Amino acid sequence: MGSEMEPLFRAWSYFRRRKFQLCADLCTQMLEKSPYDQAAWILKARALTEMVYVDEIDVDQEGIAEMTLDENAIAQVPRPGTSLKLPGTNQTGGPTQAVRPITQAGRPITGFLRPSTQSGRPGTMEQAIRTPRTAYTARPITSSSGRFVRLGTASMLTSPDGPFINLSRLNLTKYSQKPKLAKALFEYIFHHENDVKMALDLASLSTEYSQYKDWWWKVQIGKCYYRLGMYREAEKQFKSALKQQEMVDTFLYLAKRTQA
Repeated sequence: MGSEMEPLFRAWSYFRRRKFQLCADLCTQMLEKSPYDQAAWILKARALTEMVYVDEIDVDQEGIAEMTLDENAIAQVPRPGTSLKLPGTNQTGGPTQAVRPITQAGRPITGFLRPSTQSGRPGTMEQAIRTPRTAYTARPITSSSGRFVRLGTASMLTSPDGPFINLSRLNLTKYSQKPKLAKALFEYIFHHENDVKMALDLASLSTEYSQYKDWWWKVQIGKCYYRLGMYREAEKQFKSALKQQEMVDTFLYLAKRTQA
């Protein structure tokens, strides 16, 4: 017997000792010789995930920047029709003349809308409704939540010759029918590539394949919903997972949702 350790066991040893870069490099060498080695593929995906892993249970704390640069302010003048004062009276109780409501610019409201004035203007309610909800618009980017946006660029650093997995060519339906591969792939897409939408699709297909009996996938769906700002849907998934299996992490995720 030679003194050389088998490459897969050596890569696993690197992973256990948190030497993730050495583990990924060794797995890359094994995949060059045998591209269909599922063990090496899963181990490399897990190693790349651990390099950029962020604990989702941590509660986002308000940083110094959010405290000092707070843009929230209370309006000095009440909106028309929302004042607690009785209409037609002044502060002294005497009658006053009816005044037509005015806009923020000081112009009276006529009931007509000029072309190219209010419609499509950024910051209006109409524009907010028409704008699709994404991971970047569902929640403001702060110093604490901005770390999730930066995680999407990690693949360019760890794979100079190209990404490890080409997400555009993945057949999610096929991988969802392989639970061990699907879980490693989900963690890679969610943490390393920061593609929450594709991770949500994979988790939904995997949950459907498991006949909605796997609590782990329900937690992952809840994490995706939380990242997308869909807090009520995330709460439903966490509660459904707790009915099948009570886990401490699920309770912490649910507590984090109540603070959102």
